[in-house]
Amino acid sequence: MTKSEKKEQEKKPAQDENMIEKNEQKEKKNIPVKDETPEEKLKTVQEKLLRTMAEMENQRRRFEKEKQEAFEFGGFNFAVESLSLIDNIDRAVVSFKNDESLKNNKDLNKIIDGIEIVKKDLVSIFKKNGVEPIESINKKFDPNFHQAMLEVENNTKESGIVVQEIQKGYMMKGRLLRPSLVGVAKKREEKEKKGEKK
Repeated sequence: MTKSEKKEQEKKPAQDENMIEKNEQKEKKNIPVKDETPEEKLKTVQEKLLRTMAEMENQRRRFEKEKQEAFEFGGFNFAVESLSLIDNIDRAVVSFKNDESLKNNKDLNKIIDGIEIVKKDLVSIFKKNGVEPIESINKKFDPNFHQAMLEVENNTKESGIVVQEIQKGYMMKGRLLRPSLVGVAKKREEKEKKGEKK
């Protein structure tokens, strides 16, 4: 075998490998790839677009709602903390009225009037900002707005009616700031009546 024949035989395997690769590529091309028609492609793109637009609209609405709530209820925590001011003013007035040493003081009514003016201003500020007291007395007990602290035996009121308010509750634009602490009426038990008959 001559050198030229050897070179040709070496070239043949290389050429064969190239041919095999080309045939494989042709076969890959010949494999039927599902070609979408322009209508199907358009429909797919439209569906994707609609989904994206719906997601964007939902996100915009969520953002608007969060923005509105932040604007309306941004002072929620401040309002909760400020309720103690009204409570303390009420306690101060009661304390002054019940203090024996101050009862004889002729200026006591002026002091109490001054405190009441401050309380009225504070209440009006709360009302302007949507903070209002919960009316509880003579209302049916509602666990969403009331917190029962005690039961009061009372045959004149229906069972479950609020007859005493220990601490006033407040709402802010429909949200509960603080529940009312209340005493609820309950009927006197039958045992007492049976004991009286014997």
